[in-house]
Amino acid sequence: MKLIILDPGHFHASLLLKDTIRQVNDTVFVYAPRGEELEQFLQTIKTYNSRKDSPTSWVLNVYDEADYLEKMIPDKKGNVVILAGNNKNKTKYIYRTIASKLNVLSDKPMAINRQGFELLEKAYQKADSNNVYLYDMMTERYDILNIVEKELIQNKELFGELQQGTPDDPAISMESVHHFYKEVSGVPTIRPAWYYDVEQQGEGIADVTTHLIDLVNWKCFPEEAIDYKRDINVLYATHWPTKISLDEFTKSTRLKEFPNFLRKHVKDSFLHVYANGIIHYQVKGMNVAVKVRWNFQAPDGGGDTFNSSIKGAKAVLKTCQDKQENYVKQLYIQKNDKISSKKFEKNLQKTIEKIQITYPFVTLSRPLPDGTVRIDIPLGKRAGHEEHFKHVAKQFFEYLANRNMPDWEISNTLAKYYVTTKAVEIAKEGN
Repeated sequence: MKLIILDPGHFHASLLLKDTIRQVNDTVFVYAPRGEELEQFLQTIKTYNSRKDSPTSWVLNVYDEADYLEKMIPDKKGNVVILAGNNKNKTKYIYRTIASKLNVLSDKPMAINRQGFELLEKAYQKADSNNVYLYDMMTERYDILNIVEKELIQNKELFGELQQGTPDDPAISMESVHHFYKEVSGVPTIRPAWYYDVEQQGEGIADVTTHLIDLVNWKCFPEEAIDYKRDINVLYATHWPTKISLDEFTKSTRLKEFPNFLRKHVKDSFLHVYANGIIHYQVKGMNVAVKVRWNFQAPDGGGDTFNSSIKGAKAVLKTCQDKQENYVKQLYIQKNDKISSKKFEKNLQKTIEKIQITYPFVTLSRPLPDGTVRIDIPLGKRAGHEEHFKHVAKQFFEYLANRNMPDWEISNTLAKYYVTTKAVEIAKEGN
């Protein structure tokens, strides 16, 4: 594989190159406009190349003139284009690249509004006719807790059938909390100003929820094709802003004032960023609620968090990551009151023994007073978020090499972006 990096405005572009990738040529071609975003990307790769432990050996061939996109397409220096940057341009980049018969590995979100969704659907149609692949970077599939939870859900003797739930009491609930100011690879992340513009970055319910909806599809309907026209019904969506002070904005971007394109979102000296929201929807008749929140900075000792609940006929699976858990993500299972403790414990032990064939470090804690059991996974066996990117890349490159990307990857990606972009429309109508 020969990589082309197009307009790398988000640090996820550099994370894909954090480690040497066996299937990839060391020479990487970069096409981007000059500016701080490009310089930050180049500096990060330089750091990876020069580190003491397991240094990489990337050779970057950079074209940084204003016509970078028009230059990249006829050059065709590689066969896989990596996209991670301004989401206002991303769907157009995707379509132009696919139309040029180049494969695309794209950071989320691939679309942030209805127009983007419609163009994304056309891009998939064009990819099919041009015999190229388009793939979404769904890193959360490689979190070991999600992998184990998927196994537990699919064991019907233990978990039972997924419950339907109701709009007021969903079968599946997920909440993700993120922070604008954070460190990546030990260095504070400098956000571009456009990251705070929902017309360029996308609203929170168009962005982070892509991971949550993907996990719903991947865990609860594995390898099942989901048709957004037939299987999806978006019931309700709302959103609200995170208020960012000028001091916080300066700390995050190094800019001394809000740029002109953001000033229409400034009220009472605070920048209002619609980064928070809730979506209630149905997939194959099952009721789902996803929620995203963005704060400026995590509390001391904290970080991004994720909490979820998935209800089966025989048990409920819960993921908790909060102050009570010292911000460490933990997975729990609680039996249904109608199931005998003896039968539940037997099925749980049997299921864990099966999981231990592949993941021998997975064990069970002693039951809590309410019968809840924690699925113990040592911290040393958990790869961090930054490590998940190489697994996404490896999966995509295997699909490319074997020409075997399953159809459900495409239909389920479209279903996901239908939910997010439809939700943005509904939330705006409710303002």
